[in-house]
Order: sequence, then structure tokens, then C-alpha cells
Amino acid sequence: MPQIQIPEKASHIISVLTEAGFEAYVVGGCVRDAILGRDAADWDITTNALPSQVKALFPRTLDTGLQHGTVTVMQGKEGFEVTTYRIDGEYLDGRHPDRVTFTPSLLEDLKRRDFTVNAMAYNEKEGLVDAFGGLEDLERRRIRCVGDPRERFTEDALRILRAVRFSAQLDFTIEEKTRAALSEFAPRLWKVSAERIQTELVKLLTSSHPEVFRVVWETGISAVILPEFDACMDTPQNNPHHCWSVGEHTLRALPFVEPDKVLRLAVLLHDIGKPPVRTTDECGVDHFYSHAQKGAEMAGSILRRLKFDNDTRKRVARLVQVHDDLQIAAAQRSVRRAVYRIGADLFPDYLKVRRADIMAQNPDVRQEKLNELARIEEMYQKILEAQQCLSLKDLAVTGRDLIEAGMQPGPELGRTLNQLLELVIEHPEYNTKESLLERIIPPVSS
Repeated sequence: MPQIQIPEKASHIISVLTEAGFEAYVVGGCVRDAILGRDAADWDITTNALPSQVKALFPRTLDTGLQHGTVTVMQGKEGFEVTTYRIDGEYLDGRHPDRVTFTPSLLEDLKRRDFTVNAMAYNEKEGLVDAFGGLEDLERRRIRCVGDPRERFTEDALRILRAVRFSAQLDFTIEEKTRAALSEFAPRLWKVSAERIQTELVKLLTSSHPEVFRVVWETGISAVILPEFDACMDTPQNNPHHCWSVGEHTLRALPFVEPDKVLRLAVLLHDIGKPPVRTTDECGVDHFYSHAQKGAEMAGSILRRLKFDNDTRKRVARLVQVHDDLQIAAAQRSVRRAVYRIGADLFPDYLKVRRADIMAQNPDVRQEKLNELARIEEMYQKILEAQQCLSLKDLAVTGRDLIEAGMQPGPELGRTLNQLLELVIEHPEYNTKESLLERIIPPVSS
């Protein structure tokens, strides 16, 4: 039986509850992660004490979810959710129980949880409470629903996507009956809010195994939440640069970029514009002209539909738009132009997305492209080391300097600064205040 080291503050809460005559355990994901040797994000506690009784035992509490029996107990600046054992009523909307009934039974509380690996409880006195085989499933590295998976997915359709997300995060397989129910109940995801889907999608994509997104497609989940990806899986690439369909290429590219939200989303969507622009020439070769521009438009629309924030939408769409920018020679002037064209803030991410894209292309042409990319990266590092000007903030003159030199405030001021930046991109040695003021066009009146 595993021994779990409960953090001191969580252990104190359990002690206070048990000394008052109540039951209390850490429960759910923290137990799972502790057994796996992973750092737990949160240490949640379950108890047979009612919320009012919990509140009476601790000096500082927050009413964070009383309707669901949850009180947050503050220990210093750290909060711990303490939830009363409960039985959920019917999930009439496929998202929320229509009522919550408190129960004195820990097993009844565990029975309502989604997956066996999340339905274990522990305290130092009783040890591990595992009524549904969660420990065995951890050992067998599988995700399995508590009880009948059809019931679990009927209760809360988001569990369909959560199953795949846990599979990706833990590198577990999905048990056969659970996986079959994923396919059967995937259409129910239309009931789930875009915000909840977005959260699970990001966790899946930023996991150590983003390629598990394949299961999202195989089970029909993407047909509901991202039908544009299904079109990618159905689109071949009969082209010397590729040997897989658009979607298969995307799945293979995902692990080659670091687990950052913007980067993984950009790789997921980098070729999303290929299906609608595909043409085939008389030799049977496929072409995807303007797919990056089309993809940027589609990416913006998809991320808006999934309720992503403006900054994420803009950065991802911009990376999709520039990911296929090949007008870069391994020379400093060419790289400076590319940084100016793509954006100094985005250029490092462009290089990462470009590398991931190449890694999932035809192995026969991959190495040559990687070598060229490495030369570009080397030039970029030399530019950074030389502290050459790449953006307006690095320019040796400011708008204030131009006004002091005699220019009037207005649009012409901005245009002039951009002209000077373009000049410095071509000639880094010109980036001094004296040199730039001499080159202002039109000439500054005296």
C-alpha cells in the first residue's frame, strides 16, 4: 500500500477535522499524482463535515462553492478546498447536476467521480481508500471510467475530452470500454461551453504527449470541437516536400516544439488553411498556394470560437501567417529583413515553429532544410550579440528627438521613424542619433 506525504498545511486541516469527530481525506488528482511521484497542483480535501461545520472549525474560510459543499480553508496565504461528501443529482443539461445531496458515505462520494485514478482518497490513519481499482489502473497505465462510462459521459460531456487529456498528460492508454464510449458520446460535446473545451484543449496540447490529439480525431471529438482538423486528415499532400496527409504531418510536428500554449496552437493550426486552397497540377503534384494567409484567417476564427484571449489569437494567427516565410538567406542583412518583416518579438517563435514544421516533412529533404535553418539561427544570434537594431525601440532616435529637430507631431512622424528603421535594417552602422537626424526625409526645416 503506497505511503503518501501530505503537505503540512493539508495535514493540519485533516487533523482539525478528525479531532472534532469528522472523517477527512485528501482526494482526487493529488492522490493520483503523489502515487505517481508527480507534483500535485492542488491538495483537495473531502469530509463528512457540513460546510457550516467546516467554517466553524477554522478562523479563515472563503465561501467558494457552498452550493456544491465546498469551503476554501485558508492556511496563511494558501487555500485548500474542503468539500463535503456528496451525491450529484441528474445532469439534465449534460454539464451540471440539477441538485447536490450531502452524504455521510465516502464511497458514495467517490462513486460520482470521473475516472478510477481520480477516485482515490487517503489519510495517514486509514491509508488509501481505493474502491474502484484506481491503483491497479495506475500500475497498468490506463484511464478507465468509474462504473459505466456511458453514465459518466452522460453526466458531464466534458469528461469525454478530459479522458484524452489525462491520457496525454500521464502517457496512459484509454481502457477499451471507456474509449468506445468516447466515440459514442462525442456529439454531446456541443453542450459544453467553449471556455471549458478551451481549457482541456490547452492542457492536452501543452502536455508531454501532444500527439495524443490523434485520439481526438479517431474518436470523433474533433468533428465537434475542431472540424477543420478533420478536413486536414482527409487532405493528401502529393508533393516532394511531404509524405503524409496535412493532418498526419501536423500530428507529427506537435512534439517538436516546446510545451507552450501559443507555440503548440500555432503548430496545430499552421497548415489549417491547406484543405480549402489545394490544387493539383497536370503532373499530379499538389500545391497549396496562399495557405498561410488562409490559415491565419481560419486560425483567428477558430480561436475566437473557442474563446481564446485577444493576445493568444493574434500571436497564433501571425505565426500561422509567417510560418512558411522562406525568403531568408543565411546572411545578416537577409535575417535582419526577416526579423523586421515578421516582427522582432515573434521571430524566435517563428524559428521554433519552422523547425517543427520541417521535422515532420519528407525525410529525404529534411536535412538540407534543417541545415539552412541552423545557418539562419546562427546569423540571428550574431545579430543579437552585436545588439543591432531590429525594432523601433532599438532605434537611436525617438519621436521626441524628431520633434526637437523641427518635425511636427502627426502621422508623418511615425512614417519617418519607420523609414529610418528600414534604413538601419539595411545599414546597422547608421544607428546613431547624429547619423539618423542627418538622413531625415523630407529634410527638417530650420
